[in-house]
Amino acid sequence: MSDISHLNERQREAVQCTEGPLLVLAGAGSGKTAVLTERCARIIREGTPPWAVLAITFTNKAAKEIKERLIRVLGEEGGEVWAMTFHAACVRILRREIGALGYNRSFTVYDTDDQKRVMKDVLKTLNHDEKRVNPQAVLSLIGKAKDAEQEPKDLAKSDDYFTRIVSECYALYQKRLFDANALDFDDILALTVRLFRQEKDVLAYYQRRFSYILIDEYQDTNRLQYSLISMLSAAHRNLCVVGDDDQSIYGFRGATIENILSFEKHYPEAKVVRLEQNYRSTGAILEAANRVIAKNTGRKGKTLWTGNGQGEPVKLIVTRSENDEARFISETVLTEAAQGASFRDFCVLYRMNAQSSRVESQLRMSGIPYKVVGGMRFYDRAEIKDMMAYLQVIHNPNDDLRLTRIINTPARGIGSKGIAVLRALAARDGVSCFGVAEQSETYPELARLCKTLTAFTREIRALGKLSELIPLPELYDAVLDRSGYVRMLREKDDDENRGRLENVMELKSNITGYQESAEDPSLGGFLDETALFTDLDKYEDEDNAVTLMTVHAAKGLEFPFVFLPGLEEELFPHKNSVEADTVEEERRLFYVGITRARKRAWITHATTRFIHGSTDFTKPSRFLEELPESAVAEEDYGDSLSTQFGSGYGGSKYGGGKKAWEDLDEDPFVEEDFADIDADPVFADEDWVKPKPKARPARASKFRPGDLVRHPLFGSGKVLTADRGKIMVQFFASGTRLLNEDLAQLTKE
Repeated sequence: MSDISHLNERQREAVQCTEGPLLVLAGAGSGKTAVLTERCARIIREGTPPWAVLAITFTNKAAKEIKERLIRVLGEEGGEVWAMTFHAACVRILRREIGALGYNRSFTVYDTDDQKRVMKDVLKTLNHDEKRVNPQAVLSLIGKAKDAEQEPKDLAKSDDYFTRIVSECYALYQKRLFDANALDFDDILALTVRLFRQEKDVLAYYQRRFSYILIDEYQDTNRLQYSLISMLSAAHRNLCVVGDDDQSIYGFRGATIENILSFEKHYPEAKVVRLEQNYRSTGAILEAANRVIAKNTGRKGKTLWTGNGQGEPVKLIVTRSENDEARFISETVLTEAAQGASFRDFCVLYRMNAQSSRVESQLRMSGIPYKVVGGMRFYDRAEIKDMMAYLQVIHNPNDDLRLTRIINTPARGIGSKGIAVLRALAARDGVSCFGVAEQSETYPELARLCKTLTAFTREIRALGKLSELIPLPELYDAVLDRSGYVRMLREKDDDENRGRLENVMELKSNITGYQESAEDPSLGGFLDETALFTDLDKYEDEDNAVTLMTVHAAKGLEFPFVFLPGLEEELFPHKNSVEADTVEEERRLFYVGITRARKRAWITHATTRFIHGSTDFTKPSRFLEELPESAVAEEDYGDSLSTQFGSGYGGSKYGGGKKAWEDLDEDPFVEEDFADIDADPVFADEDWVKPKPKARPARASKFRPGDLVRHPLFGSGKVLTADRGKIMVQFFASGTRLLNEDLAQLTKE
């Protein structure tokens, strides 16, 4: 039996309870991964084969961590545990069983961009104007229907006109996917549940196979996932679910907190273990988190505690505007970094992606390296989607969506009209576009393109045979060469194409990494892995840079220092949640944000904020009133409006109203509030008119070109240029940086 003396009493209790249903209420930072790993190890040591244990997590990163820990504890047999996400487990099942539903095992998985492209074509076919029938809105309702196990005919019965339109679109959308032998993300779960409901012998096989099931982050499961797990565990009821109802934050994705709240109702014999000792945060951070989340009524109830000491109080910072808010963040990072902290220790968590703009600008001007999690994913880049489309068509030639993407990339003389003819013939004859292209000599309409189409399909078939004979990196080399894609990029040797070529070659690094780590590497396996890839799976902390991300994206992560900007009504909590009366989920989101911090947390709100095209006075978030005074220290940063107007601004400790513009002695907004906004990519596509700035005289810099200067982090350097508050410095140890004179903390040597 394994030594579990390193676990606390409650953790040991959860590990030792191996039989029957078990609910582990695991608070933030309470060591749940250790409990999951040790419980899996104990079950296997007691005689259960590792392949009979199913451990479901919500990210590939978490699944990999559990598997690596099991291998360290059990040796190689630990790698045989099915430790994976819901979607990965279902894909593995469907690769074996989907034939019973009429699909081919070589199906491909469509991402959100692919889904939108299919839906736009569906709307066009049904003569619906995209401006009146939003493709994303239709897809969202289809996703909800699949979660509720509803077919198009079920929606057709609705009295709502738009729902009936969705029903029509749903039916054609599913036909398009079926004809292409493709699944979307919702299908992965929905078809697995359908398979188990239809094929009782298949369900019985997997019930026998998985005698122990463990589910992490159970509070974030939806109805389909609940149905799936209920069916799989029905025979043995050895189901352990680990979760925290206080961290249920994905209601907008269909997750239902009721799954964890009603677990004991569905499993009356269940044992409940609460993990309340937090190993991550200080006492002050936990005191603030506990006090806020206690306001929620829909919760099981628990109180986190720690042996880490009280630590410094949570800082509540009041600023004049979002620009001052961003300046405070950058200045605080520089101050802490000068005292020994690394940039990677800092994370800025915001409610909306648009909030990152001002913070990014200030970090750039301060010379602080940063990375944004949730920006353009590697696999979303056009050149990567092109190369992935080649691999997907090689694996599944019936994938019309990917085929039409690459059939004329590089250019082969098959223009949009040729592709339209190809699609029309395929629709007429009820076959795939590839099938038409492969038999193009039998179609008079394609006489001009026959030679090109035949050569293309032969190349795809040849590469398909190669995929079964040679390792994936070698296959990828063959695709790069035979497709002509690399030659196309090299023909125009400019910075853009060189960057695209670097990305295309980086994809080979990913393929090689998969080839070396996968138990049974295959083209289909690689495509499955990338289809289920998320931003959080890519997150690494090796880069010495400040991390910027939404609070939703930060689930499962932790940082020594955390900033939570924008604690204002209609921003956090979000306006939509207030209107929909789902503020309790917003409060859980705030709780998640605070508990990401290990050492210190700063919560900020601006008394005015430019958002959605206009500047308004803000009302401080209701969550600020819920913070305990004993664990929070309030400070004003600079000349904030709360300092100017005192209690007259808000009417309570943290405010509570808006003040009319005419009450101000002067316009508080000056040119610096909008500085550099034209160059900011986040605002480049926003539909707003930039306010005309007030003119202000240029001020002389105290630095001159040639001055020797010192920066607290970058060391000594020489000033190259100094103009309008911007200083270009050649640092002797770290290269050239453009800094903001007010923020950079430069001194002359």
